[in-house]
Amino acid sequence: MLLLDTHVLVWLDEGSPRLGKKALRKIDKALASGQLGVASISFWEIAMLVSKKRLDIQIELDVWRRELLKNGIEEIPLRGSTALRAGLLQAFHGDPVDRIIVATSLEYPATLVTADKRILNWERLRQKMDASI
Repeated sequence: MLLLDTHVLVWLDEGSPRLGKKALRKIDKALASGQLGVASISFWEIAMLVSKKRLDIQIELDVWRRELLKNGIEEIPLRGSTALRAGLLQAFHGDPVDRIIVATSLEYPATLVTADKRILNWERLRQKMDASI
């Protein structure tokens, strides 16, 4: 299973060139095999970015989300055990959304696809892929 960080989901949806070719090939393969996921907290984060006008999505967010799920992306809900794990991550920065996404990847388990250097540089996360390559 590949788990997309929030910005990677947005890049994928936009067809952004920031998403590297190698990462895109792996994402496409995971999608084709039903092994591409996104943490439910990412939808909250996207809604917050839209409400703050830091992200522009041209359709209603609930329609956008349903289309992503209909096209094969699996939504991974936040479980209590994941929330606890997120709170207990050692030597990890304080962003709560990043903590929940990382904890989701650890708990599922899944390879986290991200371009966030703070996550990529965190040595305790072994299953990760740089989205920019």
